[in-house]
Amino acid sequence: MSRASATLMKNFSDGNITDLVDSRNIDIRNDINHRLQMHSSLIQRLSLERQLEGHQGCVNAVAWNSSGSLLISGSDDTQINIWSYSSRKLLHSIETGHSANIFCTKFVPETSDELVVSGAGDAEVRLFNLSRLSTRRPEGNAIEPSALFQCHSRRVKKLAVEVGNPNVVWSASEDGTLRQHDFREGASCPPVGSSHQECRNVLLDLRCGAKKSLADPPKQCLSLKSCDISTTRPHLLLVGGSDAFARLYDRRMLPPPSSCQKKTKPPPCVDYFCPMHLSDRRTPSLHLTHVTFSPIGEEVLLSYSGEHAYLMDVNLGGDSVMKYTVEDVSKQLYLAPISSKTEKEAPAQVVFPNDIRRRRNSSAMLRKCKELIQAAEISLEVTNYHYGIEACNDVLDGNVPDIGPQLRHECLCIRAALFLKRKWKNDVHMAIRDCNKARSIDTSSFKAHFYMSEALLQLGKHREALEYATAAQFLAPSNSDAAERVESIKEHLAAAEAEKSNKDNDGQSRSEGRPGRIRSLSDILYRSEVNSDASLDGPRSEREDSDFEGEMELDFEASMSGDDGQDIDSGPHINLRFRRRGDSARETSCANGSCGSTSSSSSQNDNTSYQPETVIDMKQRYVGHCNVGTDIKQASFLGQRGEYVASGSDDGRWFIWEKRTGRLIKMLAGDEAVVNCVQCHPFDCTIATSGIDNTIKIWTPEAQVPSIVAGGSMGPETADVLSAMENNQHKLSRTRNVLPFELLERFRMHEFAEGTLHPFECAQT
Repeated sequence: MSRASATLMKNFSDGNITDLVDSRNIDIRNDINHRLQMHSSLIQRLSLERQLEGHQGCVNAVAWNSSGSLLISGSDDTQINIWSYSSRKLLHSIETGHSANIFCTKFVPETSDELVVSGAGDAEVRLFNLSRLSTRRPEGNAIEPSALFQCHSRRVKKLAVEVGNPNVVWSASEDGTLRQHDFREGASCPPVGSSHQECRNVLLDLRCGAKKSLADPPKQCLSLKSCDISTTRPHLLLVGGSDAFARLYDRRMLPPPSSCQKKTKPPPCVDYFCPMHLSDRRTPSLHLTHVTFSPIGEEVLLSYSGEHAYLMDVNLGGDSVMKYTVEDVSKQLYLAPISSKTEKEAPAQVVFPNDIRRRRNSSAMLRKCKELIQAAEISLEVTNYHYGIEACNDVLDGNVPDIGPQLRHECLCIRAALFLKRKWKNDVHMAIRDCNKARSIDTSSFKAHFYMSEALLQLGKHREALEYATAAQFLAPSNSDAAERVESIKEHLAAAEAEKSNKDNDGQSRSEGRPGRIRSLSDILYRSEVNSDASLDGPRSEREDSDFEGEMELDFEASMSGDDGQDIDSGPHINLRFRRRGDSARETSCANGSCGSTSSSSSQNDNTSYQPETVIDMKQRYVGHCNVGTDIKQASFLGQRGEYVASGSDDGRWFIWEKRTGRLIKMLAGDEAVVNCVQCHPFDCTIATSGIDNTIKIWTPEAQVPSIVAGGSMGPETADVLSAMENNQHKLSRTRNVLPFELLERFRMHEFAEGTLHPFECAQT
């Protein structure tokens, strides 16, 4: 085990639990129990205490009541189960009458836990009154719903309730609407499509709200996957769905709920949230699976399909939130004067009596930071990249108040180099962030320019990489690595230019030989490749705005499994669509009708007048898990202070990270296939998880020895942790980047003339 990993395993920002208990007499802050609930020493002792048996299918939803005395669960078996926390026994099992998988269920607040609500794949929301149960037997209780809402047209993926409000439930659906169900206004509504359907409960109409990228105006239907209401500021509403952007709304600023018959433009939101490196991705498969507020409401956590989990600040009027515009996205890659302050400093913290001891130890903490930086530098040489990155995270994002610009610059450059060596998904974009931060500290930094050129090379941005490599050579004329890189890039650009010229000539001869016809799928892919190479390393807008006559576009989306966790071996599904370039402005992308004007002139005017929004950027990333197979996978805060973050994974494990540093501190095996749900008890160090198995797992800190892996011991287990994380990274990259093209190679197409499309056949391989 490396020095860095050994140090990381022994030290956590929340200190020693004994010191924390001793300090309770002079601590004037909130109840000490808030800080003790999820202490690192307890988390490292988490182990499986009990499996709750009572469902006959995948358990897709678990939630605690406000007091923590009850746990509710919903399953593919269309039943809702109520469990006792104290006895760990099943109290009630309700046959809901849903005709499809239950995806979400909640206790309705302030109802003495008698009202529960569920949402399912049959597009229905059902309310049940537990006091009407005819028998005390836990099995087979069939009761009629107290309220039945059938106004959604697609699956209901998430429910939200407001603390202290027993009258209203909100439901988010893949039909692009978020609806507000007020029990005082009615207990039912007609099914969708009914001639007399006039329920006015559409609070958010996002059927024309999805964005392909930050620069694009919203046009397509935003299939909602998740929603949440802040517990500290209940007027704030957070939603996420089938694009990369989470949206924050102030319910006080929204118009009254409207009828679904009247389609409206998406209302303006308070803020958008998206990591900058994901804001210009035009990949249909990139979408959010879960969004949630932190317990104190000042942060949000986003979980992406085919991606990682990200932490962001809520803009509450301060200046500490990191924001960016569409111009900033492109500027980060180009060599240009950089601001001396690319990110906002965290606001000064109030000093409490028990912080005096921490101040006295500041010199010792600074000495520890230097040791961690040295250990990270050694990790570069011994290829222990992950623990080197975590050592840098501890220095840059830990509790040390000020390490000074010189030490910060050095640590940023080392972490950038480690990211470029590790090469996990989007590590290259994290390296770019670090290089830009290092350049803001020292504009003449050789390392920052040199590593930036390496990052741009990994992205295939050779012209931009040449600028940074040339700058690095100018800053260190005697450095042979910089000189070799400059020559290597120049040779590559010359070779690419020659190859482009040959492809242009070859492509012209192909089009002249058979105008207006495409023989095979490979011809389409070839033409796309030629067109993308035509402006080598040029801006995205130049490549995508081509008006080449007869040019075709190919859209495809591959999915590995359904929400019910069906095995991948059952066969992937692929959707393909061809269109003439430019038809996208005329096509109708939204569900149940057109989003706007059908004339091309008005569409162009809309595009030119559209002003992209300002977006809040990430402040921390959590890696190691895999989120591909299901789109109900959660990432959750743990504890009343939310100092730790947890997520399920497609490998049957679930992971816990330190929120501030992103350091993985616990990995547990929670399912035979996939863990989807992770929900922390309101007050105790107890966590409920569920997934593809038909059981619910209850985890408590009962292990005798602290460990990173449940049941393990300090030491050799770290190799197993790293192996599991690397395997998950391979799955993320393979499934979302390589697999669609592998699938395409299995298809062939009959010859077709322009404007005519014939079905695909599966080619025998």
